[in-house]
Parts: sequence; structure tokens; C-alpha cells
Amino acid sequence: MRILSFGCSNFRNIEKLDLNSFDEMNVICGENAQGKTNILEGIWLFTGIKSFRNSKDSAFVKFGCEKANLSLKFKAEGIENDAEIEIKEHRTAVFNNNKLKNASLLAGKFKAIVFSPIDLELVSGGPSVRRRFLDIAIGQLYPGFIGIAKNYARAVTQRNRIIKDYKYDSTLSVMLDVFEAEIASNGRKIIEFRKRYIRGLSEFLPEVYSGLSCGKETLQTEYICCCQTENFEEQLKNARKEDMYTGSTSVGPHRDDLDFKINGISARSFGSQGQKRSVALSVKLSEAEVIRKISGEYPVFLLDDVMSELDPERQNYILNHIKGIQSFITCCDPSNAANLKKGKLINIKNGRVV
Repeated sequence: MRILSFGCSNFRNIEKLDLNSFDEMNVICGENAQGKTNILEGIWLFTGIKSFRNSKDSAFVKFGCEKANLSLKFKAEGIENDAEIEIKEHRTAVFNNNKLKNASLLAGKFKAIVFSPIDLELVSGGPSVRRRFLDIAIGQLYPGFIGIAKNYARAVTQRNRIIKDYKYDSTLSVMLDVFEAEIASNGRKIIEFRKRYIRGLSEFLPEVYSGLSCGKETLQTEYICCCQTENFEEQLKNARKEDMYTGSTSVGPHRDDLDFKINGISARSFGSQGQKRSVALSVKLSEAEVIRKISGEYPVFLLDDVMSELDPERQNYILNHIKGIQSFITCCDPSNAANLKKGKLINIKNGRVV
């Protein structure tokens, strides 16, 4: 997969930008608040997934403007594609001159992986960070998963509302039965998708991590599931008494986690900062391999402001040893890109190429 051109207008702090020529490795350099991350964010939105900065759609529109526009021309499976996104209160999209009902329907058409500072929390952060990683990765490969996850979240929200009043009105059990059945049905699917994805990730993760650690360490991954799928509904019913006091659903994949172990020891609890960064980077590189295996080609790699967090050896690995993957890297310090042997350097200032 290759980006051929990218353009945007009135997007964040960018009034007008057109980029029409890219290399395999592209380094976007500039001081803070100049628009570097905005470029990666604009590209990412063509995956059909929410911003990796957790921003609302309305926040994308430049202050004082009515709307923002994005355009992307890319090659996938040897075919050139054109996509456009218009943002007002919400996003609308056009793909190859066909208007889509929702911008989320771009999912699966353009594939990318983003690695941002928050991804350094993939190991040391809370379980929600790892669940979000899994669900975004799966959603790109299997767009139908997005609807399953939304239906599951909606049912959990409804159960949480009802469970608070359950201790005062036991007749609500009929409604709980309905939503618990939906939670169980979609929850089983989510767990199966996640386990299948982790099996695929585990094919590549040990070797990638071994390369980053120069063969000194091994990495294993384990999915920690808080429920038994065969009697999911029964577990939800048994948890009602406890849940009505907390006002939340204590059983289901929204409570699950992913554990990384270096040489058999939990990386989250005992890993050094360098080891945790290496695990996070290995996960993202392995994610690219999973996409290649299933779709037949690599996704685009977006790395936002992570060079300063890596030592010189890992910086060199990213700049010069990622092969076959078109990559876009932002950095503030030009010295971070000094070792770039082959690629394109794009300097950004005040939302413009200089």
C-alpha cells in the first residue's frame, strides 16, 4: 500500500497543504505546534477509525472556518484509489467518486498503523490501552468487527443504567435478560476475534522483538480473559448483585487484558523503560506483518514524535531498516533524522512546507 498524494484545507492549523511526492521513508520535521502531527492525523482518518488523539470531529475544523477537507490518493493491490473526507460536525466521505453513508465505511480500504507517544503506554498503561489497540487493529482487518464492538458497548451501557435501579425494582430482570443476551452474543465474538488476532500477532512478535534486543531476550504474549464464553449469560446473572452496587458490568471483554512477558517475566511490572519501548515498537511492527499476511500487502506506517523517546540504535533501526513499508515519521529535532540514508525530508512551519 502506497500513498501517492495527500491534501487538506482548514484542517487543524493547516489552511492549505498539498503533498504530491513521497518516498518509502518520509520524515516530517519541524518545531512543536507547526502541523506535523496534524498531517499524520489527517492521513489516519482515511482508515475510517477515530483519531488516535481522541479528538471530536468538530475539533478538526480550523478556527473560524465552516468545514475542513481532506484528500488522499493511494495505491492498494496495484489499483489507484481516490478518497475524500469532509468534516463539519461529523465526517462524510467519498471513495472513488462514490459517496459513503458514513466515513467509518472507509475501514478496510486504506490500512495504516500509527505509533504515537501514547503507544509507549501499551505496556505500562492500563488494560484499556491494550484493548483499544486490539480493537483498532482487528477493525482494520475485519470491518464487520466495528459494528459488533459498537453493539456490545451499547448493550453494556444499557445494562449499566438498568442495574443501578435493579435493587429497587426486580421486574427490571426481564430487561436485563435482553441486554445480557446481547452482551453475551457480541462478547463471544469479540473474544474470538481478539484471540485469533493474538495468535496471528504471536507468529511475528518474538522474532521482531529478538531483532530489537539483539537476540538477548524473548517475548511472549497472553490474552487474559475475565469470563468463560460457554456460560457467559449465567456469569452476568450471577454478577447482578455485586454490579448493582458499583453501577457497572464486571464481566465481559471490556474487562480483559493483554500481558507481555520478557523471558517469562511481566514486562509491565518488571520491565525497564527501554524494554517497554522495545515491546511497544515490536507490537506495531508485528501488526504490520499480520496485515501483510492477511491482506497481501503492508499498511502505511505513521510514527508520531517517538524518535526522541528511542536510543540511537532504535532510531537507526526505524530510519534505515524498515523495508517494504511506506513510513511517515514526525520529529522536532533535525538531528533525529541525521542518520537517514535514503528517503525524503519534509520541513513544516506554520502548517506549510518550507
